[in-house]
Amino acid sequence: MPNDKEKEFVKEIPSKKDNFSDWYTSVVLKAELADYAPVRGCMVIRPYGYKIWENMQSLLDRRFKETGHENAYFPLFIPESFLQKEAEHVKGFSPQVAWVTRGGDEDLTERLAVRPTSEAIICSMYSKWVKSYRDLPVLINQWCNIVRWEKTTRLFLRTTEFLWQEGHTLHRTREEADEEAIKMLNVYVDFVENEMAIPLVYGRKTESEKFPGALHTYSIEALMPDGQALQAGTSHNLGQFFSKAFDIKYLDDDNTEKFPWGTSWGITTRMIGALIMTHGDDKGLRLPPRIAPVQIVIVPILFGKDDDKVIAKAKEIYEVIRKDYRVYLDDRLEYTPGWKFNEWEMRGVPLRVEIGPKDILKEQVVFVPRDGTGKKFIKEAELKDSVGKILIDIQNNLFNSAKQVLRSKISEASTIEEFNKKIGEIPGFIKVFWCGSQQCENELIDKTKTTPRCIPLDQKIKGKCIICGKETETTIYYARAY
Repeated sequence: MPNDKEKEFVKEIPSKKDNFSDWYTSVVLKAELADYAPVRGCMVIRPYGYKIWENMQSLLDRRFKETGHENAYFPLFIPESFLQKEAEHVKGFSPQVAWVTRGGDEDLTERLAVRPTSEAIICSMYSKWVKSYRDLPVLINQWCNIVRWEKTTRLFLRTTEFLWQEGHTLHRTREEADEEAIKMLNVYVDFVENEMAIPLVYGRKTESEKFPGALHTYSIEALMPDGQALQAGTSHNLGQFFSKAFDIKYLDDDNTEKFPWGTSWGITTRMIGALIMTHGDDKGLRLPPRIAPVQIVIVPILFGKDDDKVIAKAKEIYEVIRKDYRVYLDDRLEYTPGWKFNEWEMRGVPLRVEIGPKDILKEQVVFVPRDGTGKKFIKEAELKDSVGKILIDIQNNLFNSAKQVLRSKISEASTIEEFNKKIGEIPGFIKVFWCGSQQCENELIDKTKTTPRCIPLDQKIKGKCIICGKETETTIYYARAY
């Protein structure tokens, strides 16, 4: 019989379909990914959740270094005068900035912002380091924490403090900067789709939605099962705005001084929230193998007879696969196999391997993939090869399932009436033609209570603007969003 602790852990969570918000919070807490901190709007990322972030860091960092970027670190505190140098930038962040006004027992002569983003402090250093065209490009990334004073918070999705990476680069020309911004957008697409198994739409933001101080902003947009979009990452061509504000100049090979062109790009811990919502089910998490802290859990089936043989065989299996995969052998005697099944399903481990007395006699193991494709009986001699194949299948199955959901929630509309009807029936992305005017954008936002998400980079067909009817080649995705 399960004890009280067992009963509490395997207690039913709310239905994902019927109560999406409570389901999400319950999974975050019960899978021990994070917990509420005693500081308003902040969270504690627990070890299991932090391992997901570490795996994300490792996979992204490899991509950054393969594209020539190096890691550095810059101060958490930013002098107010630095933020004030770029007016549009400070205006965009002003409502969310946390300020330090005292140091110890003394009032500060100048307020310090607690890092809401790092363009100002990094550009102040670039103005010292960049003097010649030989110093370009500058390709730097940092992994750090960010503070934005949010009014409404939700674990992982929107918190006062969160973790992220932010790339900051400088280039000789506008074309090089835009090439960099789009390159990093594609790095994010590759990472999110291939490692996290989350399908995306992506493209350029409208002028009203771009990053404060940017020339262009590009974004990757994921769609959650409740039909709301989640901005999963952004990449910005900053133009020369910050170079001019911080007097970053270089002597070009034609012996004239010029301002370099900048970019910045970032992805945050909110992606863990996207991971939970995209793949989770009524049993808890379902993690893609490439990002999962534990890829395989081995559970020996113990009946009180021949237990030593079963545990010995489980350890043998563990030794066979542990060098190539992240494996956990759950040989705890104080919990029943059924309770362990529930625990590891809640935690989203991609593959459970069961071994019991009958399996030993048949020289087999039992595979139970978390993607729901059903039990598989595998000969022990084929174990190593079979593990690799089934983890690939699980990764692909999760992506294909999510992609099917995304496709089913993308609609097109040519009138406001059609737009509102479709988003009411199938919440998701609505793709429309748009003339590019701010007036038409504002009217569409007002009449549909949605926001523009992104303009696809490849525009090949013509149509009429959903508001004014003007012929245009620009299509854009709208949605309600987190």
